[in-house]
Amino acid sequence: MNNKRVVIIGAGFGGLELAKSLNKKKIDVTLIDRNNHHLFQPLLYQVASSALSPADIAAPIRSIFRYSPNIKIIMNEAVSIDTYTQTVRLNEGSVSYDYLVLAPGSRHSYFGNNQWEKFAPGLKEITDALKIRENLIESFERAEMSASRHDKQKNLTFVIVGGGPTGVEMAGAIAEIARRTLLPDYPLIAENEIKVILVDASSQLLGAYPDALSDYTKSALENMGVEVRLNTRVSDISENVVTTNNGTIEAANVIWAAGNEASPLIKCLDTQMDKIGRAIVDKYMNIPGNENVFVIGDSAFCTDEDGKEVPGIAPAAMQQAKFVADVILHGKSKHFKYRDKGMMATIGKAKAVSVIGKFHSKGLIAWLIWSFIHIFFLIDFRNRLFVMSEWIWFYLSNNSGARLIVNGKRKSKENLSKSKVEC
Repeated sequence: MNNKRVVIIGAGFGGLELAKSLNKKKIDVTLIDRNNHHLFQPLLYQVASSALSPADIAAPIRSIFRYSPNIKIIMNEAVSIDTYTQTVRLNEGSVSYDYLVLAPGSRHSYFGNNQWEKFAPGLKEITDALKIRENLIESFERAEMSASRHDKQKNLTFVIVGGGPTGVEMAGAIAEIARRTLLPDYPLIAENEIKVILVDASSQLLGAYPDALSDYTKSALENMGVEVRLNTRVSDISENVVTTNNGTIEAANVIWAAGNEASPLIKCLDTQMDKIGRAIVDKYMNIPGNENVFVIGDSAFCTDEDGKEVPGIAPAAMQQAKFVADVILHGKSKHFKYRDKGMMATIGKAKAVSVIGKFHSKGLIAWLIWSFIHIFFLIDFRNRLFVMSEWIWFYLSNNSGARLIVNGKRKSKENLSKSKVEC
């Protein structure tokens, strides 16, 4: 009798946890991802702000499953799904399944203004983080050489759109790196010339958090030199200009952290979706009418026993993955139950907020909790060791080592070809 064939699309938190749960079982697992690595997304902003290097927060998928004979890894991209023939078509080739689990994650949502992406990159992939990092450092280089006060100020203005955890963490990280790490290396730049602006359309930061923690976050950011503009809705983004209901901001660096939408692959399922494109799944994480097709993580809309929406965060995706693995191995015997493990966000050095059950904390205690949990959930010992050592070094010295420009505008072949040496 042949083993069941389980195809998993996406090697993020949900997909990876599912593959681990099916490891060394009498099941043939195929794990598909367009990248060859698993990325620890919660720390991606630290790559963007030069605090960490990409290899510190990523691990090769094949090395994770090196000793897993029942798990096959395919680096490719799924482009369509035929639930009738139970086939996933890839950019190159196709794969058949008995069970299909979609965990493709999400992507940035510009709310119908996709033309903004060119001027305001989001933060989902390592390439996004490297682009933001190199733009940040190049802006300091341009400002140092600028003869125009206007151009200098534009290059030293950083706008982050979105006051959720990603926006808050990004704003705090840029403020620290810009003032503590980069500034001493640029003698022609004054501290008061650096502007970090956090823009959000709502009336408070971290809207899902208690008011006291939201207020603390705003105060902490402002003490770090971040200008927080609430009730400010972005109406347009063009090159070096952000237009809002409260005026325009000229900035050479704009980062988008205001919204997400599900992977477009969900549309291939021909199933009911919510307003941001997530598949509406039942209590078994199935799409209606397809008991062998599951959706987990950011691309799934599901509710808990109380009818409350399950958040699209890593702990929820991992719980869903373990549940689906149990359904595949043992059949349907119980409904999915989400256990809220809390939420947390870091603001800067020794500054964070956390909500774990009824325990709310802020400042150093929350930062230590945040640091411990993030190190614990990194994929392997090497990542934990490197991240911990980098954090300790930065905490003691305010100096980060990941500040190289390796693919910036000045290094591109196109620009080099235009530059002619004349003697």
